[in-house]
Amino acid sequence: MTTLVLDNGAYNAKIGYSHETVSVIPNCQFRSKTARLKTFTANQIDEIKDPSGLFYILPFQKGYLVNWDVQRQVWDYLFGKEMYQVDFLDTNIIITEPYFNFTSIQESMNEILFEEYQFQAVLRVNAGALSAHRYFRDNPSELCCIIVDSGYSFTHIVPYCRSKKKKEAIIRINVGGKLLTNHLKEIISYRQLHVMDETHVINQVKEDVCYVSQDFYRDMDIAKLKGEENTVMVDYVLPDFSTIKKGFCKPREEMVLSGKYKSGEQILRLANERFAVPEILFNPSDIGIQEMGIPEAIVYSIQNLPEEMQPHFFKNIVLTGGNSLFPGFRDRVYSEVRCLTPTDYDVSVVLPENPITYAWEGGKLISENDDFEDMVVTREDYEENGHSICEEKFDI
Repeated sequence: MTTLVLDNGAYNAKIGYSHETVSVIPNCQFRSKTARLKTFTANQIDEIKDPSGLFYILPFQKGYLVNWDVQRQVWDYLFGKEMYQVDFLDTNIIITEPYFNFTSIQESMNEILFEEYQFQAVLRVNAGALSAHRYFRDNPSELCCIIVDSGYSFTHIVPYCRSKKKKEAIIRINVGGKLLTNHLKEIISYRQLHVMDETHVINQVKEDVCYVSQDFYRDMDIAKLKGEENTVMVDYVLPDFSTIKKGFCKPREEMVLSGKYKSGEQILRLANERFAVPEILFNPSDIGIQEMGIPEAIVYSIQNLPEEMQPHFFKNIVLTGGNSLFPGFRDRVYSEVRCLTPTDYDVSVVLPENPITYAWEGGKLISENDDFEDMVVTREDYEENGHSICEEKFDI
């Protein structure tokens, strides 16, 4: 039996057989404004000649899987002959779903996986549980960890003790990568160039230039300075998709401070946007979202747990998800949690080597476990007992 591990995120699907390596593939469909009629699925985005004004069709809205038609097409493509050539009669699947997923979505997923694709066995699990499994495997002496998963739609903060999640202390912050990209689009459109349709390009800008400030007000002051002294300001060359395929930052020595470039490149000049956008993860109230920032939420979550367990959580904070790749993210989470925590507790914040595929690797480890057979629901179980067996077996 082979096992396929699919960490089905709202932005990227992390997929691969448990004995192979992982691929990170966009979990959506695209239409380009040049080839209006053709729909591109998942990693066919690379075939689009001109990805400006790219139109995204997403299976997930607000973090939950609502558009099954799109999700089916993406899965058909991933499982089909162009990608993984899945032999459903000889394959188990480990698939992730969000916390507090709706029963109706879970039932649809059971039906599609068992009845349409006919997988032999299914394990449906939260991505955080896979990350926690991976962390406990790497650190066998630890009993507790708190997983901070900052993804596309949400940031979830979930304490795990001996691989069981502590439901009463789960916190969701409604800030994720999608909101940051949209906010950056609005700021740039308001200040210099109308880019509201350029989600794809601006997402690239965000990944290339944004960082988390360690001292917001100091960086704000630097960003106001004129000329050379302003070390925050960068000029970003936008792609034109004929000669420049991918945008990039102008090297410091090639920057023209007046902003008037002779060559016909289109330039975005970014200063405080670079750190003001990721700052929303730490202070959602900056844009009127009345919620806690990540460090405050971590501390609040841990304080909801029994006192004797708290020190174990503070020294095992694990950052996963795409937003944790912002430069300075880990240091900022550490310094703020440290400020909010009693001095006699140790604080340790771990950023894995690849925070995006960390949960997938946890799934790979689970599939190699001896008790994997006991965790899954087989097709016979499902055909006999229906959805109720899935509800019993999966700790969701």
